[in-house]
Amino acid sequence: MKTLRPSAANNAARYAAAAVTAALLLLLFHQLRFSPPSKSTYHSLFLSLSSNDTAAGHLLSLTRRPHVAGSEANAAAAAYVISIFSAASISTHIVSYDVLLSYPVHRSLSLSSDPSGPAISFDLVQEIYEGDPFADVASEVIPTFHAYAHSGTAAGQVVYANYGSVEDFTALRAAGVEVAGNVVIARYGHVYRGDVVRNAHLFGAVAVIIFSDAKDYGGGQKGKWFPENKWLPPTGVQLGSVYRGAGDPTTPGWASVSASERISVDEVIASGLMPAIPSLPVSGRDGVAILRMIGGEIAADDWQGARGAPPYRLGPGPGFINLTYIGNETIMTIQNVIAVIEGKEEPDRYVFLGNHRDAWTFGAVDPSSGTATLLEVAGRLNKLQKYGWRPRRTILLCNWDAEDYHLLGSTEWVEDNRDILTSRAVAYLNVDYAVSDNGFHASSTPQLDELLKEAAKKVQDPDNLTQTLYDSWVISDSPLIRRLGGGGSDFAAFVQHIGIPSVNVKFGQDYPVYHSMYDDFVWMQKFGDPFFLRHVAVADFWGLVALKLADDELLPFDYKSYAYELENSANTLVKRLLGMPVSFAPLFNSIEEFKKAAAMVEMQRKEFEDKDCTSIWKSNPIKIREFNDRLMMTERAFTDPEGLLGRPWHKHLIYGPSQYNVYLSQTFPGIEDAIDKVTSSKEQESCHLLQHEIWRVARAITQASHVLNGKLT
Repeated sequence: MKTLRPSAANNAARYAAAAVTAALLLLLFHQLRFSPPSKSTYHSLFLSLSSNDTAAGHLLSLTRRPHVAGSEANAAAAAYVISIFSAASISTHIVSYDVLLSYPVHRSLSLSSDPSGPAISFDLVQEIYEGDPFADVASEVIPTFHAYAHSGTAAGQVVYANYGSVEDFTALRAAGVEVAGNVVIARYGHVYRGDVVRNAHLFGAVAVIIFSDAKDYGGGQKGKWFPENKWLPPTGVQLGSVYRGAGDPTTPGWASVSASERISVDEVIASGLMPAIPSLPVSGRDGVAILRMIGGEIAADDWQGARGAPPYRLGPGPGFINLTYIGNETIMTIQNVIAVIEGKEEPDRYVFLGNHRDAWTFGAVDPSSGTATLLEVAGRLNKLQKYGWRPRRTILLCNWDAEDYHLLGSTEWVEDNRDILTSRAVAYLNVDYAVSDNGFHASSTPQLDELLKEAAKKVQDPDNLTQTLYDSWVISDSPLIRRLGGGGSDFAAFVQHIGIPSVNVKFGQDYPVYHSMYDDFVWMQKFGDPFFLRHVAVADFWGLVALKLADDELLPFDYKSYAYELENSANTLVKRLLGMPVSFAPLFNSIEEFKKAAAMVEMQRKEFEDKDCTSIWKSNPIKIREFNDRLMMTERAFTDPEGLLGRPWHKHLIYGPSQYNVYLSQTFPGIEDAIDKVTSSKEQESCHLLQHEIWRVARAITQASHVLNGKLT
């Protein structure tokens, strides 16, 4: 199988990169003769050392077999990552945890026109496509299932619930459609699958089926799908976890080291984090077959499928479902691979680059495009070291395990190292999948916004060689920088649990073959990144941001951006709650304090950067260290030890996930939870809770101002 398809544009890009590299090496040689090269020279050299060939080679090696967490194939993938880090002369070790994983034992699904009538049984199999080069290992693909799904048998008439959001179930109730005692069918999209199951259970459903609708994943009814087109084939199924927490379900808040304290699965179910009713994912073909058997009121236009699909009706029934799922929850060992490049001047200050390794199937996009990019970054950092570069601060390259089960590897490691991280971590830079399509997307905590913009101005746009990444980014339709409140990837433990400034970047958004067996190397080569130039661009950006954080004498944090974000979010909140009997004065007063602290820090930075300024602290390493510590520790102050109400693991009061949709990022999540209580109960006590949450956020912002000022009251 060919790994690359050369083109004139591809070759031109490679020749240009080689010319730039040669020029930089000549400059470096000249500088070495007379004086040590500047850090910026090394950073420019890093950008010139790109190779789409190596990124493609890594991706092919990582995706030869399906490698779900806990499998022998995933252990082999870990060995490959270790071999590349070691070949790059980077000190590497494995950190293992014993965690609860989930695997399918038995699944069955049948449909009939009534409980006593003849039934159609679904085979629940993803079909191998013609010419599949990985057909010989297709038997290793895990059967379609939801990790941590509740074991049991359920039967009932079918109700259609659109995407399964709380709003969708509320609309069904308003339409007089009975969910209680019935089986819900919903389509994937917009809502985390674990929350779909939870929402259905709260409304009384006995089981849930989630299908991949052609409208969202199959390109409509045009009859062209992978391998001819990028769309999910009719038998494609999205696997995934339905666990709503983070980390090992049996060790909530502490690390799953051997012989650690554990709670029971029944306790996890009772907490609402693991489902209490069974569920199964099915293909678009099977989903539509079920929908054809549903009568009742025709669903709203925005609940309908693609053009050519049958009308979607709400039910219940007459279609009748029998569903059985039996799973095996078992303690398995997972392996995080950690590589360390020790800093020269500040070895006890850490900059992290993280990506997960485990995949539900082949995982060419998710996560192996990110893993291949991480290995590309490692190779370039090794070359910089050969030319004499040493980072000022320590850089750690982290390859997490069991992320797909819902953030297990990274969460356990953060919980295991919580106190050291809270005192020493500078920032965490995450890439889950690196590439699924064109279009650059970044999310971060606000003090890193300006750093991301500056880095993007130095990286070439892989889809338009005449402009920078920033040029194309600013004219895109999507928001320039999103926030990290959602819980969809490994940044969650860093920012939401312990308050580490964090970033997440990628090319592309949702992609059709997500978590299916068709997410393979062929799909990436044909549709995701044919010439692997987007992989190179992510490596450029990711590495450059890391180098700035590791090498700059003053940390490149801008808290003016944070102050603006807080004020803007508070103003939006006030408009939403106009007339509510609560005071926002504490919140705005605390934001004013924070704005002043941010302005003071910016003035000190300019003083340091002014060559004509003779301030004593400019030449005082202790003062510089103290200044950086203030910048680094401010994010920690936005956390509260008690966490969010009913969600104690989530401790960040500024950014967190919605309690009804883990994928949805919320600003002031505790206030949002209180608003929900006020809306649903309309009791005076709920208004008191809302006021309390406003005060809690205000106190956190005030504490952040104290840290940024660096002075006791």
